[in-house]
Amino acid sequence: MQHKRDQFISTLSKFAPADFAPYLADCILAAGVQFKIVPGRKTKLGDFRSHPLQRKPIITVNGDLNPYSFLITSLHEIAHLDTYRQYGFDVEPHGLEWKNAFRHRLIPLLESKQLPPNLQRALEKSFTKLKAASGSDLHLSRILKTFDARQVTLLEQLPIHAEFILQNKYFIKGELRRTRYLCTEKSSKRVYLIHALAAVTTI
Repeated sequence: MQHKRDQFISTLSKFAPADFAPYLADCILAAGVQFKIVPGRKTKLGDFRSHPLQRKPIITVNGDLNPYSFLITSLHEIAHLDTYRQYGFDVEPHGLEWKNAFRHRLIPLLESKQLPPNLQRALEKSFTKLKAASGSDLHLSRILKTFDARQVTLLEQLPIHAEFILQNKYFIKGELRRTRYLCTEKSSKRVYLIHALAAVTTI
């Protein structure tokens, strides 16, 4: 068992911060879940799935995330598993029950004082009013993006009416609506809501 744990910690250290790989490994092993690291997906960072016919619930996390995004996303999905095992699917996916479970998983990170100071402050600030995802908490999401190996231009950094490219389409940036901008696709004139922290190519 110890050998299996050590191997798992070694694997997780390639994706999560080494200081927190043992904690994350213990969370996953104790949960008895199928944990899969998958290629990056544009629509989600991770997910949790469970079905009566499955031997174990499944958690998947994108393998192209920076170490701290990988860590936070993994704990986010483990909190979904915690909520499912206590309440089933009879509660809101990101309701109070999930928020309490996620806070419980975050406490050892905050108490360790081993997080980068800016991330420590961002997590402490968001702790009392957790959002459904790090992408819904713009401040936390900005901080997590600073750990990306390759820095990119974010939509929120462009002025209104600026033109940009996203997924091989040309857009004009419009007004902000909460966490997303109304952007017009130039060829079709269709209006899309695009997240403020979307990585874009300037023209």
